[in-house]
Amino acid sequence: MLAVVAVCVYLLDQVSKFLVIENLTEGVTVDVIGEFLRFTFVRNPGAAFSIGTGSTWIFAILASAVAVFILVFARRIRSLAWAGLFGLLLGGNLGNLTDRLLREPGFGTGHVIDFIQVYLFPAIFNIADIAIVSSMGLFIILTIRGVQLDGTRAVRDKKHDDAVEPVDPA
Repeated sequence: MLAVVAVCVYLLDQVSKFLVIENLTEGVTVDVIGEFLRFTFVRNPGAAFSIGTGSTWIFAILASAVAVFILVFARRIRSLAWAGLFGLLLGGNLGNLTDRLLREPGFGTGHVIDFIQVYLFPAIFNIADIAIVSSMGLFIILTIRGVQLDGTRAVRDKKHDDAVEPVDPA
């Protein structure tokens, strides 16, 4: 599941960026759904909200470390929900890492292709960013619900509000 989600996210991200580069002019805004959804092709040298524009190589190193961690950690995952979460995170991470490694201005300092602009949202983003943010939302939901990596749920002792042994939900 993790691999399938990661590959799908990665391919969607890279194909969408290819189409943006081939069909849009950098800096020009195209209305997709009026002012609510627009495509504006920009090259982002930083992280979210263009933070750290002079540190692109650091983001490339961190993204590489995250990818390696996920691949090593993947063997412990037994839950489809957690596998989906890590698939979203890995696919999005690799999508933006590919840009940092292979796009101009050079290896490790490449600019990420962003193009999705939503009304009143202060940043322009891409499919990889959507997957990364979605994985964090899923992380919050799974954590609040007490879902473990093996798919079991921790049951709370309401009298003492202490976590007790995980129980198989089936």
